[in-house]
Amino acid sequence: MELCDKSAYDLSRLLRKREVSAREIVESVLLRIDEKEPLIHAYITVTRDTALAQADRADQLLAQGGDIAPLTGIPIAIKDLLCTRGIKTTCASKILANYVPPYNATVVDRLFQQGAILVGKTNMDEFAMGSSTENSAFGVTRNPVDPQRVPGGSSGGSAAGVAAGEAIAAIGSDTGGSIRQPASFCGIVGMKPTYGRVSRYGLIAYASSLDQVGPLCRSVEDCALLLNAISGHDRRDSTSVDTPCPDFLGSLDQDLNGVRIGLPKEYFVKGMDPAVKEKVMEAVSFLERNGAHVQEISLPHTPYAVGTYYLIATAEASSNLARYDAVKYGVRPPDEFEDIIAMYQQARSEGFGREVQRRIMLGTYVLSAGYYDAYYVKAQKARTLIREDFSKAFEEVDCLVTPVSPCLPFNLGEKVAEPLQMYLVDIYTVSANLAGVPAMSINCGTVGNLPVGLQIIGKPFDEEMLLRVAHAYQRLSGGNAHGF
Repeated sequence: MELCDKSAYDLSRLLRKREVSAREIVESVLLRIDEKEPLIHAYITVTRDTALAQADRADQLLAQGGDIAPLTGIPIAIKDLLCTRGIKTTCASKILANYVPPYNATVVDRLFQQGAILVGKTNMDEFAMGSSTENSAFGVTRNPVDPQRVPGGSSGGSAAGVAAGEAIAAIGSDTGGSIRQPASFCGIVGMKPTYGRVSRYGLIAYASSLDQVGPLCRSVEDCALLLNAISGHDRRDSTSVDTPCPDFLGSLDQDLNGVRIGLPKEYFVKGMDPAVKEKVMEAVSFLERNGAHVQEISLPHTPYAVGTYYLIATAEASSNLARYDAVKYGVRPPDEFEDIIAMYQQARSEGFGREVQRRIMLGTYVLSAGYYDAYYVKAQKARTLIREDFSKAFEEVDCLVTPVSPCLPFNLGEKVAEPLQMYLVDIYTVSANLAGVPAMSINCGTVGNLPVGLQIIGKPFDEEMLLRVAHAYQRLSGGNAHGF
């Protein structure tokens, strides 16, 4: 096995034993990038020189001995909507094609403080609006499992990069499933932490009340490692919650005995691919055989989740993206204009892709006079009911288990012309964002060669339970990330 195919957890131990160097690991990853990138296109920017310089500094620290942070020398990719000082951050959009931030996102700073190495900025759906990574201004990303299929979205570049060995681990963002769905489609592990667990400072916003930053990895141990690094209160983020952070690695050594797992009946309905359902139910049976107690529960407002999500998310997107006016932000067209309104129109028409324009217009309509109460306010009321469903369910169970996606990874171009069909791919993931609860995806097998993801949803700030169940499943079943 090449170094670039190993987990962060294993590489960290090898580095401490001085059996490998950080530079050797980075060179292995860069070699894989050179090999795979022409086909996969996981990256918008590869930070080769930065990575090698950071690797040399990591090797110097390792040579000095002493207390070394667990991520020291580990190459990590960052989704291209987290600000990186001196390195382009484009959100996969023409309107930010040349934007170079003067500061780092808190998550990036925390990774650097842990000695992690930045290997590049990954491709994504423009402004995180999409479920396939086909909406990028810089080209589509392909799934390493089957290059004719999508890797999921919007963190498709991060997921594909990890699955292909082009990064040891990656950071993505999840507004309605954008970490979990790509993790499912690429056969790796991905977690959306509780809203407020990880700072959003330096995250270029799509929908501020829904966005959350999280890890994409090959193993549950790696997920815990990264979560340890990026979690914690940040006074620069008003939505960051000041609550103690446990050592997430400590939750991995427990078994499933006594764990109460809920199976929401609304998630197993007509429309799901039967092969996906079969794999998920096999995983549920496996958990039950290994000590978990499984019971059916109800989340009765689930049918309203997709509609609620797309009203709230687009409304917030309309507000957040109003700043890109070619004056304060964004690329200004070179033409002469009659007035400033004409400049706005051309800058935004040329700078934003079709999907972003669609969501901005929908969100503007939702917030407009005469429709605000009928749509936006009603959606917020529905969101409250969805959150209450989870609260009631967690009075009976410790976590929920569901599919991540109703379908297998679909072909490139298959759903691009059908926005509604693309939106329905998010049917099992958006509720966790609306409720603000933690959720993660782990691989639970394949149909043919295509991965299927198992979603585990937990109580607010109980990521430990998710990691406990996921690690027990991965350890006992022998399940692990695919190597491509």
